[in-house]
Amino acid sequence: MAGPALLDNTVLVNFAAVERPELVLQTWPGAVCTTPAVREEYRQGVANDILPESVWSQLPLCELTEEEVAFSSRLSARLGAGERTCLAVAHRRDGLFVSDDADARAEARDRAIPVTGTLGILARAVEQGRISLEEGNRLLARMIEAGYRSPVERLDTLL
Repeated sequence: MAGPALLDNTVLVNFAAVERPELVLQTWPGAVCTTPAVREEYRQGVANDILPESVWSQLPLCELTEEEVAFSSRLSARLGAGERTCLAVAHRRDGLFVSDDADARAEARDRAIPVTGTLGILARAVEQGRISLEEGNRLLARMIEAGYRSPVERLDTLL
C-alpha cells in the first residue's frame, strides 16, 4: 500500500465499541485517516449517545481534492457519503479502503481498490504480536455483542 488507509464508519464503530483505536492506528502507522463525511457519520452516533466521543480524537482527517469529490459523486447511490469519499480517496491516492460494509467492499473490488476490514485488522494485530489470539477473540466477541455482524465468531479460522 503506497497511499493512505481510509477508515469507514463501520470500522470506527467496531473499534470504538471495545475502546481499542490504537489497534487500527498502529496497523498502518502514519497512514490511517478518514474523511470529513465519515467523521460526521461518527459524530451523529456520538450525538445520539450511541458512541464514545473521544475514542477517535487522534484520527487524522483527509480533505478531498476536487477530483476526489467528483469521483465520489459518480459512485453508487446505495453507498453513504462516508463510503463514497473513502473510496474516492483510496482510488485516487493508491490507498486502502477499510470497511465492513458489503456493498462498499464490492464497489472497491470492482474498481481494483485494495480492501480490508475489522477482521483483517484484528488478524494482523495477532500476526504482528500486538495482541494474543485469545485477546483478539475476546475483542471480536465484544464487537459482536455490540452489534458487529461478523462472518466468523473466532479469529482462529482466519489465521
